[in-house]
Parts: sequence; C-alpha cells; structure tokens
Amino acid sequence: MSNPRIIISGGGTGGHIFPALSIADSIRAIEPDAEILFVGAEGRMEMEKVPAAGYSIKGLPVAGLQRKLSLQNLALPFKVLRSIRLAGKIVKEFKPDVAVGVGGYASAPMLWSAGHKGVPTLIQEQNSFAGLTNKILGKKARRICVAYEGMERFFPADKIILTGNPIRKSINRPTEEERKAGYEFFNLDPAKKTLFIVGGSLGSGTLNNAMKKWVEEKADKADYQVIWQSGKFYKSGIDAFLADRNLPNVRNFDFIARMDLAFAVADVIISRAGAGTISELCVAGKATIFVPSPNVSEDHQTHNAMALVNKDAAMMVRDCEAVEKLMTTAEGLLADEEKIKSLESNILKLARKDAGEVIAREVLALIRYDG
Repeated sequence: MSNPRIIISGGGTGGHIFPALSIADSIRAIEPDAEILFVGAEGRMEMEKVPAAGYSIKGLPVAGLQRKLSLQNLALPFKVLRSIRLAGKIVKEFKPDVAVGVGGYASAPMLWSAGHKGVPTLIQEQNSFAGLTNKILGKKARRICVAYEGMERFFPADKIILTGNPIRKSINRPTEEERKAGYEFFNLDPAKKTLFIVGGSLGSGTLNNAMKKWVEEKADKADYQVIWQSGKFYKSGIDAFLADRNLPNVRNFDFIARMDLAFAVADVIISRAGAGTISELCVAGKATIFVPSPNVSEDHQTHNAMALVNKDAAMMVRDCEAVEKLMTTAEGLLADEEKIKSLESNILKLARKDAGEVIAREVLALIRYDG
C-alpha cells in the first residue's frame, strides 16, 4: 500500500486542537510514512499550534455564528461558500485517502467537500450531547468515534465506536516524583493543600470573577495555595487587578504549558467542562468541580459534567452561581479527604488512555490498512 494520505480538520480551541494532534501522532506511530494535512480556520489558534507540532496546515475563512446580534453574521454564508470551494480545491490537490473531523469551524466544509468527492470520512464527537454539525456529517460518515455511552440517539448505531477522547501524551496518573517536580516548578509549599483553577486556553470570565472575589475577601486568611490559570484573553485585566497585591499563596498564569505538573500538585481542580479537559482529568484521576460554560451550543458542557456527576465522579457548580458559591464549595472539598479519595477513584474508572491509538487504527482501517 502506498503512503496513506490523511486530512484532519477542525480546531478553534485547545479542546479541538490537542485531540487532533493526538490522533495525528498516533497515526504516525503506526504508519510513520503517513502524509497528514491539517485544515483549520484562518486566524484561530490551530494555525499556530499545528505547525509548532510539526504538521502542515491550510486555513479556511469559515467562522462561527455569533450568538449576539452582529453584522459579522451577515458575512457568514459567504465565508461558508468560499470555504467549501477552497476545501474542494484542497481535496483535489492533496488527494486524501480519508478525512477526519474533530469538530470546530473548519470541519464542516472540509468533511462535506471530502464526502461529496467520494473520500471516506470519520468524525470524532467529543461531547455527550452531539453538536448540529456532527449530527449532519454523521449521516455520511463511515465511522463515528464517541466518548460517551448512549450516543445512538444522535447517530446510526452501526457506525458508532466508543473510543474515548484522545489526550496529550504528557497526561497520566501523577507519580510522587512528578508531584515533587510540580511543587518545585510552581514554587509551592508541599505542606499546604493546592487548588488549581483553570479556565481553558482563552480563559473564563466567570472563574476569574470568582477568584477576584476570593482574593479580595479570603486570600490573606487562606491556609491553602492556588494555581490560577486565567487565560490569554483576560491577561491585561488580571495583571492590573494583581499589580499592587501581595499574594504569596497565589500563582497566576495566562497559560500553563506544563499542565501535567499542575495536575500533579493539585488536590482539587476547578474547571470548565470541555470534553477534552474531562478526558484528561479522568486519566489524571483528579477530584474536580466543574463549572460548565453556558456559552456553548446545546449546553453540551452541562451534559458532559452531569455524565460524571451522576456517577459520583465529579462535582458541579452552575455558572450563574459560581461567583458566590464556587470557592466556598472548593474549600469544603479541600477539607474532606474521604470525598476527594472517592471522586478520584470514581473518575479514574472512566479513563481511556489509548483513545488516540484506537481512533488512529479506525482511520487507517478506512483505507484498508491492516495493522
């Protein structure tokens, strides 16, 4: 068989990009000579992150629908049509054997064009509540890789494969050595409990506001320490807020590259409920309080979080209640060793470490690769 040629499309956030890179790395591990081309959305973070990981990428001018009334929405149909034309040109020039969609703006025009030209397609649905784009693409897809049970309500049952979500290779159940390395890396006190609050690559206004309230009211009295990832979008405002404050028990970052070490030192984690983040937390086995973002389609983050809450594998605080209740809830969990152990044990049962490899083999199977 000649070298397999594979398009991987999607992006927009780290929650789409890191799983896509995990799939690509797993394909290369099985088939080192595979030719892989990423297709993303112009101006989004995949245009930076994918080349940094050693892969080629092409951008489409597609964008998402603005939830608030905006003139940008008027241009959306024209961007979609142009993206479909450009995607068709990419398929014609690259001649892929298979196309993979991981979600995000670019996956719809790319997979539609690929399928329209007879290229077999595979989609990866990260969430427990499928988005409209994947529900449409799923009708023509050959394989649909999912992370949650019960997805037959969205997709044809004979196409579904329960794989879990691909995660970064650096994420594992932390060892004691990694925990020690994390304390040194973040300059933390090993004798104190550690809370890690993470709002995603861009940040979360709700989580940041909850932390601001805590800083103003409780930080100087707290007997625990906090790693606070506030996000690149909020960097200037958070820097101004912290400028004249002496907070020896707070470590603030706009972005954390060593997420593995942050997980390692954290006794409790506060996080949004993106599917990729949840999958990493399952593998790391961390006691977590989820604050689902309300600003996502079909409220899928709440569905993601509740899939764990219903199995006593996580806790949840609603976004509208977070500023008032979140940090008090976290303090209560930090003080409850038994609850932490129970949450850790239950979330570990949901871990799927090999999802990237399983999906990679499904991708290669579509081009009759026999590993």
